[in-house]
Amino acid sequence: MSLLVVGLSHRSAPVSVLERASLNPDDRIKLLQDTVAAEPAAEAAVLATCNRIELYADVDKFHAGVAELSTLLARHSGVGLDELTPYLYVHYEDRAVHHLFSVACGLDSMVVGEGQILGQIKDSLARAQELHTAGRLLNDLFQQALRVGKRAHSETGIDRAGQSLVTFGLEQLSVGRPVTAWAHGKKALVIGAGSMSSLAAATLARAGVAEIVIANRTAERAERLARILAEGDDTNVPARAVPMDAVPAELARADVAVSCTGATGLVLTAAAVAAAVEGRTGTPAADLAAPAGDRPAGDAGQRRTAAKPDGRETPLPPTSVGAEEGCPLDLAAVEPGFNLLGESAVAGLDAATLEQHSAWVDGGTSLLERGREHDAQAAAGADAELITALAATVATVGRIPERRKPEPVPAAPRPEPALSVLDLAMPRDVDAAVHRLAGALLVDIESLAEASADAPMAADVDQVRRIVADEVAAFGAAQRAAHITPTVVALRTMAADVVTSEIARLEGRLPGLDDKHRAEITQTVRRVVDKLLHAPTVRVKQLAAEPGGAGYADALRTLFDLDPETVASVSRAGADSEKNGMNRGPA
Repeated sequence: MSLLVVGLSHRSAPVSVLERASLNPDDRIKLLQDTVAAEPAAEAAVLATCNRIELYADVDKFHAGVAELSTLLARHSGVGLDELTPYLYVHYEDRAVHHLFSVACGLDSMVVGEGQILGQIKDSLARAQELHTAGRLLNDLFQQALRVGKRAHSETGIDRAGQSLVTFGLEQLSVGRPVTAWAHGKKALVIGAGSMSSLAAATLARAGVAEIVIANRTAERAERLARILAEGDDTNVPARAVPMDAVPAELARADVAVSCTGATGLVLTAAAVAAAVEGRTGTPAADLAAPAGDRPAGDAGQRRTAAKPDGRETPLPPTSVGAEEGCPLDLAAVEPGFNLLGESAVAGLDAATLEQHSAWVDGGTSLLERGREHDAQAAAGADAELITALAATVATVGRIPERRKPEPVPAAPRPEPALSVLDLAMPRDVDAAVHRLAGALLVDIESLAEASADAPMAADVDQVRRIVADEVAAFGAAQRAAHITPTVVALRTMAADVVTSEIARLEGRLPGLDDKHRAEITQTVRRVVDKLLHAPTVRVKQLAAEPGGAGYADALRTLFDLDPETVASVSRAGADSEKNGMNRGPA
């Protein structure tokens, strides 16, 4: 039998697919039962969280196992197999072990190092044990995964980032202040009532917000979450549920908003957020654009402009050789946003190239043509005069000196945001343009990933990866050694039967043998057999634990002509013994 895992996670599928494929407790029970009832699988366990759904099984055929597990996941999740398949991943044997150990250590989490996954793995094992779907392989695997995860957290500094995605996101919103101090007395709006939204609401409640409003498409789920928050011992915060169409009004009242839904489109547009900020501050939405220095890097260079005589800006077409046919400049090297006809473009040119450029400006294509001839002629004339003056400089010094770039002007600090927004959905719930609103602060999955990547924990991650690699090797060796144990037990059983048979035969030939001599002879024969078998059985266990050592069990059975049924009965006895003690619960 071999270990196989088929699943999907935040790394392979969008949140919209994960949420649709989510399994309630009844679905998980039926999935486990149907998996062990299927022909290729003998054991099964389900690891289902808000960011992953994985089905682990001990199968006897790889391809049949992949097909069966994929089909079962699709059937019980309600997402069609054709739609689900592009998001599924498959791990087999040692890679499957490596995957679960990495998950247990938090290496596969959205925020690396988070510790919640250990409790979820423990719950998955407990469920499989209660339903008797976890046999020796999965019981050993999940128990070992829990030990590996605990070892990673105790021996490394991975806990420095080992927090939930919600906590990490709130820390980014609080901008260096303690979350409890930042959240105290604030009004919060939580959009969505799934597991992540519920965790966000509970975290905000424990952080000391004054009120929480839950908005969700399904009113019953929102009301249930609000009731839990209001009645919980550690939350105990005023909470109420509202329909989704009340979000704009509630957003204008909120200090912080958290959104995590399964919507395929935007839940909060930039216009909606701007309107909410305007409602809170009275600042017109048109004046909420963030300063240029505050815009994300991806926004730079996407809009080029040229100054008109009256000071207004005219958008310029994108810079490309095709658009500026005949221009002698290396347009690809010119910094975006500058007029290619002016001094910035020709700085550093030699006299010959400058002369060609001057001729092109005077009689060639102008950047500001295509419907704006008057402005183009004025700009080209001014640039031509400038180039003529620069040519005189070339005649004297040979080249036009490079222009020094102006010292960067410090961007004005952004004001304290009137609305803080945490978007935990993937794909996003909140328009990325909210990043450019001066009155709002948006933290989303992309910015969380960047902040997590910048965390000074690369050494800790590398150390955890080494721990995982060592533990995978140790687990594989133990499993391979365990695989040969029934054969060794069968061999020793056969040897004991031979000793018993030969002693009985001796008693028939020597009927007058007294008890003392009979016991001494029996003990001597047994010592001889044990000494003969000791070295081979110890060595075969060592060899079987190495990669590729599975064939030693077959060789032993062949050399000693062991009955396969005897070996199988030993394996069944061991499995039954382990199953009787399996419900003691995970470590």
